[in-house]
Amino acid sequence: MKWTKFVADNSIVVMALVIILLLIIPLPPFMADLCIVLNMAISMMILVITMTIHSPLEFSIYPSLLLLTTLFRLGINVSTTRNILSNGGSSGQVIAAFGDFVLQGNVVVGLVIYIVIVLMNFTVITKGAERVAEVSARFNLDAMPGKQMAIDSDLNAGLIDEQEAARRRMNVQRESDFYGSMDGATKIVKGDGVMSLITTAINLVGGSIIGIVQSGQDIGTVLNTYTIATVGDGLVGQIPSLLISTATGMIVTRAVAEGSLNEDISKEFLAQPRSFMIAGGVICVLCIIPGMPLIQILMVGIGFIAAGYVMQQRILEAPEAVRAEAYRSASQGARQRIGNVGIEEPEAAEEEQTQKPPQQTQEEFFKDVNNVYHLLQVEPIELNFGYSLIPLADESVGGRLISRIVVFRRQYAQEMGFVIPSVRLRDSAKLGTNEYTVKIKGESVAVGEVLTDFYLALEPDHLEKEIDGIDTIEPAYGIPSKWIKPEQRERAEMYGYTVIDPLSVLVSHMSEVIRQHSYELITRQEVFRLVENLKKSAPELVNEAFPTLVSYNLLQKVLTMLLKEGVSIKDLETIVETMVDVITETGLPVKDIDALVEQVRISLKRTITRMYCEDGSMKVVTLDADLERSMVGSLSKGENGYYLALSPDVLQSLVRQVSEEVKKFKELSQTPIILTSEVMRAHFYHLIEQFYPQVRVLSFNEVANNVQIQAIGSLKLEEK
Repeated sequence: MKWTKFVADNSIVVMALVIILLLIIPLPPFMADLCIVLNMAISMMILVITMTIHSPLEFSIYPSLLLLTTLFRLGINVSTTRNILSNGGSSGQVIAAFGDFVLQGNVVVGLVIYIVIVLMNFTVITKGAERVAEVSARFNLDAMPGKQMAIDSDLNAGLIDEQEAARRRMNVQRESDFYGSMDGATKIVKGDGVMSLITTAINLVGGSIIGIVQSGQDIGTVLNTYTIATVGDGLVGQIPSLLISTATGMIVTRAVAEGSLNEDISKEFLAQPRSFMIAGGVICVLCIIPGMPLIQILMVGIGFIAAGYVMQQRILEAPEAVRAEAYRSASQGARQRIGNVGIEEPEAAEEEQTQKPPQQTQEEFFKDVNNVYHLLQVEPIELNFGYSLIPLADESVGGRLISRIVVFRRQYAQEMGFVIPSVRLRDSAKLGTNEYTVKIKGESVAVGEVLTDFYLALEPDHLEKEIDGIDTIEPAYGIPSKWIKPEQRERAEMYGYTVIDPLSVLVSHMSEVIRQHSYELITRQEVFRLVENLKKSAPELVNEAFPTLVSYNLLQKVLTMLLKEGVSIKDLETIVETMVDVITETGLPVKDIDALVEQVRISLKRTITRMYCEDGSMKVVTLDADLERSMVGSLSKGENGYYLALSPDVLQSLVRQVSEEVKKFKELSQTPIILTSEVMRAHFYHLIEQFYPQVRVLSFNEVANNVQIQAIGSLKLEEK
């Protein structure tokens, strides 16, 4: 038993040693035949495995297995070569049978067929697999940092635990190692093809020399004997080599697949009936060429047209189901969740989202009230896009959308002190192929369209020469633009256009939308996480403030108002300290949130100044003294504090003046800023935010003393 267990535990090691011994120890014909048949069986088994697995990582031992099978094949080749040269061209029944079958009595034809098989394997399959493996390895290594950052972001946000993070990191590392190993393993397949040609030449030349010089046979007999052996030996080595090369190409090209090869081909072909009918029609047209075989052409052409018609009828009878299936099959490589950025199934498959068992009807499933709660989940941020935009999100084909979102999340957290929630990516059959929509808490807040085969050229302020393209408006900032072809890019840049790739257009628009609505995303749970994070660096402050002086509800309102006006909340310690000081000085819980926020903003004056100051100066629009006095006099007290009660004429005049002044900032490429007194700042902001949410209203106390203020305009009280 101990000996059996030892052999079982070390079977692969023993096998590797035996394979190496084949290079030295001659094999009798019977054993050579056995090894050749075994080699073919193993090669066929490997090919079948690569065609039936769902993910390349399911067969992660393939690079090492490729080395062993290649070494095994070379060992057999050396042994059969020794037998051919030493036994007068005889090396077992398998080689003889293959040689006779291919040659069919004609040495020249047999050699040509053998050389064609070798070159096909070497120049087509092996070379193609090598290139695909090289590109896959490079893309996978490029995407690795983004995947790692996504995992760390999920872990820091509390969405996953340490064990899940470790498992994901291990999968990312395994994937990277696998594609890196495959990049090198394909060189083994390439070398095997070269070695096969060399062995064939040795068999033929060496056998001829031995037969003519040593045995004294005539040239015709020698060539016939050793050619049969050479071709047979080459074929028994090339057939397994061809199978292994095909398996190598199969596994490196299955990166975007989820099902087996049979499932993938069936789904994607059955979703394209028009292509079948067009191809069949074109084949039938070939009948007009004189001398063409009409029966064969019509059989193929009519067969394709009939197949396309049947598939078209199937789609018309069940459009939603087939359409959803087509989307799943076409975008299967994008069905993954990397970090806290995910891609889900199409919206049409609602039953899958509720995870209803197949044996239950929909009515039976929803009889359990707990199952209804699955329908109430609302994603904080969603990006839905049409079919043509799927490659932008699919990393397996070079899509960078996910990594760009990860980078934006990191930058926004560093800049604003707030970690935006996970962005749910969904391909939607309800959208046009080039359309996308950004949703906040389940409701659409922005829509756009991206042409993936074009570039977006932003028109300069002073257009000297216009370029041909599709007129459009840049979605993030409303700049007049044109969609241009890639070959027009250099010319557009020469004309002064700013050229942006489609992915950057999409990411810029989504990022801007998230910035504008970030204040809606800071939940009570997120506030609790921020406080827990602050507790690590300032535990005494947190213990003093929470929950006796500052409630989580109050802090959430303050942070929401700061984010709404674009103020960074990264310095949370200063924010909480200011709130504690204000509440302690008043001795009562704060009811006027606006007054509390104003004091916090003053404490953050350096942060606010840095955001809008350029080269030590800040360009602003001021309020005329008469206008400010009039506004102070119009303050009225309500249940929620003071508010401005301006007449409609004055309000209309202010809106018109702000519109004119904002145009000046567009030429300066700066955020519009209106400077007021501390008393009027909050009231004036609430007055104009509904008309100009992008305008920032600051008070004099929020600007650092070392900044030079440059007034480029003024809002005045216009009398009628």
